[in-house]
Amino acid sequence: MKVIKSIDDAVAAVGEELGVSEWQEIDQDRINAFADATGDHQWIHIDVQRAKKESPYGTTIAHGFLTLSMIPALTKDNYRVENAKMAINYGLNKVRFIAAVPAGGRIRARSELLDASKVDDTTVNMTVKNTIELEGSNKPAAVAETIVRVLF
Repeated sequence: MKVIKSIDDAVAAVGEELGVSEWQEIDQDRINAFADATGDHQWIHIDVQRAKKESPYGTTIAHGFLTLSMIPALTKDNYRVENAKMAINYGLNKVRFIAAVPAGGRIRARSELLDASKVDDTTVNMTVKNTIELEGSNKPAAVAETIVRVLF
């Protein structure tokens, strides 16, 4: 796990792998809860019997945005910012959903610091490439560049 204690630490870490998280299972209960929270009840996500018969995956799959929403929970294992007054999600540069996450599949995040842009004397924008790996797959589930604004 990479620990970043200042703007200078962030700038110095550009290009480094920050860490790799533990595996996290994406079970059907989590998929159903996400469907309820977002109103996205497409059958490919929630209808287990239909997915067994009609889906090319042979099972239900997680919503792409569910996979994306797991980044904060996964990356807490990868890096930590200390001495900050606060950190906020500032946005995304690029997101790609590459492989479907089947119900019961396990994912983890591999994080790399692509950029650390100083905004002012107390603030830095950290651009982190998060590769969401899917256990047993040679393709990642997703790749997302997140921007975290940190105020020291």
